[in-house]
Amino acid sequence: MKDILLVLPEIVLLSLTSLLLVVDLFVGRTQKHFTFACGIGALLWTALFVGAQFTPIGSMPSETAFAGLFVADGAATALKLAILLSAAVALAYSWTYLKKHGLDNGEFIALVLLGTLGMMVIASAASMLTAYLGLELLSLSMYALVALKRDDRIATEAAMKYFVLGALASGLLLFGMSIIYGATGSISLGGISAALGKANPTAVAFGLIFIAAGVSFKLGVVPFHMWVPDVYNGAPTAVTLFLGTAPKVAAFALAYRLFGSGLTPAAGDWSVILAVIATLSVVLGNLIAIVQTNIKRMLAYSAVANMGFLLLGFVGGGKEGYAAALFYAVAYAITGLVSFGILVLLSGRGVEFDNIDDLKGLNTRSPWFAFLMLLAMFSLAGIPPTIGFWAKLSVIESVVGAGYTWIAVIAVLASLVGAFYYLRVVRVMYFAEPSEGALALPNRGETVLISANALAILVLGALPSAIMAVCLKALQAG
Repeated sequence: MKDILLVLPEIVLLSLTSLLLVVDLFVGRTQKHFTFACGIGALLWTALFVGAQFTPIGSMPSETAFAGLFVADGAATALKLAILLSAAVALAYSWTYLKKHGLDNGEFIALVLLGTLGMMVIASAASMLTAYLGLELLSLSMYALVALKRDDRIATEAAMKYFVLGALASGLLLFGMSIIYGATGSISLGGISAALGKANPTAVAFGLIFIAAGVSFKLGVVPFHMWVPDVYNGAPTAVTLFLGTAPKVAAFALAYRLFGSGLTPAAGDWSVILAVIATLSVVLGNLIAIVQTNIKRMLAYSAVANMGFLLLGFVGGGKEGYAAALFYAVAYAITGLVSFGILVLLSGRGVEFDNIDDLKGLNTRSPWFAFLMLLAMFSLAGIPPTIGFWAKLSVIESVVGAGYTWIAVIAVLASLVGAFYYLRVVRVMYFAEPSEGALALPNRGETVLISANALAILVLGALPSAIMAVCLKALQAG
């Protein structure tokens, strides 16, 4: 009974997803908004069940279920809440866009919910087997979502690239896990941690390389990043919105469970691998983003650089480094919801906002939405007083504290380069002549939601110490 209670949020979400698929069969084409409302309700209802398991942060015990395959702790609770709320907000932004493009169907909702379920499983993984199953559930859902616009050649091509490369990355990750299992005799992350010191160092080194490659693909960092711009650009913008937010928190969860839990004794080896990957990602991601004219591709390369920054928290190591990476993942998800959310909302009623030039003169056409996008760009660039600045600062502090000052210097310089393309978007919005044609603005409910989301960038930016303290306590309870 205890095992069932610990996994109850996952059971609730799976049950509601199955029920939603049945209900959708009886909902008319003109009433699909009911299905979307049910989907958002399912995510929020599941979040309530996650919250019901919550005890004061720092005092929450770590409990395992199903013979050590599943863990419920402070880290899992914090990650699940962030994932569920991000997915719910992404769905709320997507309705008008999907309706305009004829994608407002039950399949979209079901795939989002199943992908979210996979992310929740990753957050509670206490075994390599659980982590892999959750990852595959998420990946398969995302492959289908990218290809949802079946008559679009670009979307189909992007989905095929994503699937082929994703299958390769999953194979690399599984191969690395099998090597670690062979070296330690355990698939439990706790058992691996206990046995790693006595394992064959050569086998462990090979296993770490393949696991780092698999995790790097899921994060979308160099040199496993080539799918990111194609998928971000080829997928419907509503799918890009979901792909670029909640799964980034899940990617942190995967890295934290593997590196910060099971493979901690080998940190001296994998931290070097991650240091190289993270540094290359921060540098190349920012440099390549400069030449992009398509805003989704620009944000894709921005995501490469930002995920490189997230990995720097793991290079910093220790609870402080992992907490800084968690802080960064949450800050990036909040900011990503605003940047992609504005593109989705503006594209849902008029011209598709795919290129940077589509935002020309946005301040003249809608000063409020131009200001919200400005906040998102400032946060991504790491300009104070936004939450993005404090997230970057916390990661850099952890890296310097670990003795990698040269990496911190490179990261700061790369961020200064990256500020150029973020500020270019601001320049286009405020100083370029407006594009022709009327701008159809979102309704009041959508405007209130995106405004609250964007203002959170400023409000949370005023509370960096409190957020960092919450992240630290959540991981200490893990």
